[in-house]
Amino acid sequence: MNDEELYAARLELVDFVIETFWDTPSEEFVTELLGDGVLLPEESVNDPMDEGFELLQEWREGNRDRDTDEVNTELEREYTRLLVGPRPPVLPHETYYREDTEFIGEGLAAVEGSYGAAGWAPPEDYPEEDDFIAVEMAFLRYLIDQQRTGHEEAFGFERVFLDEHLLEWIDAFAAAMREEADGGLFLAAALVCQGLVEFEDELVAQMA
Repeated sequence: MNDEELYAARLELVDFVIETFWDTPSEEFVTELLGDGVLLPEESVNDPMDEGFELLQEWREGNRDRDTDEVNTELEREYTRLLVGPRPPVLPHETYYREDTEFIGEGLAAVEGSYGAAGWAPPEDYPEEDDFIAVEMAFLRYLIDQQRTGHEEAFGFERVFLDEHLLEWIDAFAAAMREEADGGLFLAAALVCQGLVEFEDELVAQMA
């Protein structure tokens, strides 16, 4: 795999996680996942990502011949139950899992500080707080794209963001999803996300 292929693969993985958690998955996204155009990695990457892709393949095989509207309705219900509530069992926010910060307090300001230092800002119209899983992954996507276009300082920004943020909570988030999710797409995406952060940690250690 050459550099451009590696960047494309990293961005595709981040996009998958963002699309899954940004909001209830769209009909277009679900249709694409269940279609023949989605190719999953054949080689092992790391344990959480391998397990995530295995669960994703099982979900695809179990739903491929079903009506897409029915699948989408089930995903909307599961997303709401898991992540929206009332009283959702999984809170996909960094500051919820951090013992060294207050929920929506100093921890949120620290996340926003990382964004600002790299010259990035979350979409203004997005209703979730800036430490939401999909927002943090959108920032990671920005950094990877900056690296792809030759901005070497983005490796340093990613190193700091991994160490001070994603690596501090993504394992706990994945464990909560494992405990509460009924298998399927959302657990698969959480495990792929966990594996992606592990992969990025190893890759950036060589570059930053």
